[in-house]
Amino acid sequence: MINKIARSVAEALEGTLDGATVLIGGFGTAGIPGELIDGLIEQGAKELTVVNNNAGNGDTGLSALLKAGRVRKIICSFPRQADSYVFDGLYRAGRIELELVPQGNLAERIRAAGAGIGAFFCPTGYGTELAEGRETRVIDGRPFVLEYPIHGDLALIKAERGDRWGNLTYRKAARNFGPVMAMAARKTVATVHEVVDLGALDAECIVTPGIFVSRIVQVERSATQAGGFKEAA
Repeated sequence: MINKIARSVAEALEGTLDGATVLIGGFGTAGIPGELIDGLIEQGAKELTVVNNNAGNGDTGLSALLKAGRVRKIICSFPRQADSYVFDGLYRAGRIELELVPQGNLAERIRAAGAGIGAFFCPTGYGTELAEGRETRVIDGRPFVLEYPIHGDLALIKAERGDRWGNLTYRKAARNFGPVMAMAARKTVATVHEVVDLGALDAECIVTPGIFVSRIVQVERSATQAGGFKEAA
């Protein structure tokens, strides 16, 4: 019987190795899998490469992982915000490496990994420092830069509902990078606020099929999840 429900976050994250590439869902504070990030800190893996839209907010979530000294490199689109002081301090001290990727390129590089695409050409970044040393090509009179997929060893995502097969639905803006990250990682762990019986999720509404999910963990909905970007559209 297929049952992907883990008894705890610790169980779901067992086997995460040092040096792993970890794809972490979230856009600002919307859809951040906070419980899984806290679990990763407790699990102890270090020298991680983290892929996220941002580089952390305040002292919690991704910022807490950075502050714990577990991240060697971050790949993201928006590393600096008003409250990204943890990343800012680490970067200025030379304690973390940054790969800056335009947001659309980031999403497509992750999607390409899940779709089995070896590489693709994209116009974004051409003629800027981001394209230095990279292969370029003119196609139909327009310049492009060669981009490569971003594969993950582990994806941590936040969903709303799931069943024991790992099928997932999301809540509004909390969906963001979750679906493509689930497809791009060797192992995907998702938190859900509600575990439902098989068949309770309308097949037409399932966003991430269970084939892309390794483990799900049910977590309580905290009061703070109504703050920040919220999880509204």
